[in-house]
Amino acid sequence: MKDTLDLEGAREALAAQPFSVLLGTRLVAFGDGAATLELDIREELLQQHGFVHGGVLGYAADNALTFAAGAVLGPRVVTAGFTVDYLRPATGTLLRAEARVVRAGRTRAVCRCDVSAVGTDGTPRLCAVAQGTVSVAGHAQS
Repeated sequence: MKDTLDLEGAREALAAQPFSVLLGTRLVAFGDGAATLELDIREELLQQHGFVHGGVLGYAADNALTFAAGAVLGPRVVTAGFTVDYLRPATGTLLRAEARVVRAGRTRAVCRCDVSAVGTDGTPRLCAVAQGTVSVAGHAQS
């Protein structure tokens, strides 16, 4: 495995995640301590009130945080922990998670993520914000 990732390598890493494949997640931007993931909003991802399930928003934030950290720390990273605050229900056609590194050391990075739902008119609406710590595998706290 390479010590660094480019967009193509990061997309290969995403494609190796069966859950991400199941959801149809796409990596649309990667590099310079940032990453953007997108997935189409479809009925199977909704909860009983017609909003995107909070677990899907949490997944999107978690994965975007980790990819952003991987752009700085390399490909062998895992989430050490994250928090998510839900701001409004997610509805629309597309879910977008945009993450960036706030600070990185040799083995850990703190990242932030904005999760937006894009409506049929193309307007994104911020639905959730997250912050997390990502560690190089083998350096995560037990």
